[in-house]
Amino acid sequence: MQAAVFWLVLFIPQLIVFLLVNEPPTWELALMIATLVVGVVHTAVEPSWRYRVHRWETTPDAVYTLSGWLNQEWRVAPVSRIQTIDTKRGPFQQMLGLSTVTVTTASAAGPVEIEGLDHEVAQQLVVELTNTTQATPGDAT
Repeated sequence: MQAAVFWLVLFIPQLIVFLLVNEPPTWELALMIATLVVGVVHTAVEPSWRYRVHRWETTPDAVYTLSGWLNQEWRVAPVSRIQTIDTKRGPFQQMLGLSTVTVTTASAAGPVEIEGLDHEVAQQLVVELTNTTQATPGDAT
């Protein structure tokens, strides 16, 4: 849905300008068609690609995530380094009953994000990670 909305925001103004101009230049039509084609392909491919590539797992010792399109990133956040655990829900996520869990550590690479979780699963994960973090010795630095 995010990809579709993104491409529609780009395509609709182009379409409006194309329809309002009496004799639109050829490059404008080519740009509009290119936007439409790339948008449709991106919107069709992204969900299955993300499903195949993106992974996450938690253990009593660490949080693991795998993400990325072409450059894939494998992140490991040791539980002893976890500083905060947050959830966020944008408008689309709220409509679909999803959440994003953000695990912040003392890492220069930034937080670890687990996107697209069922809201109930995300809440359970936050409770589980909070309990595990509290029971793990260390100063999260």
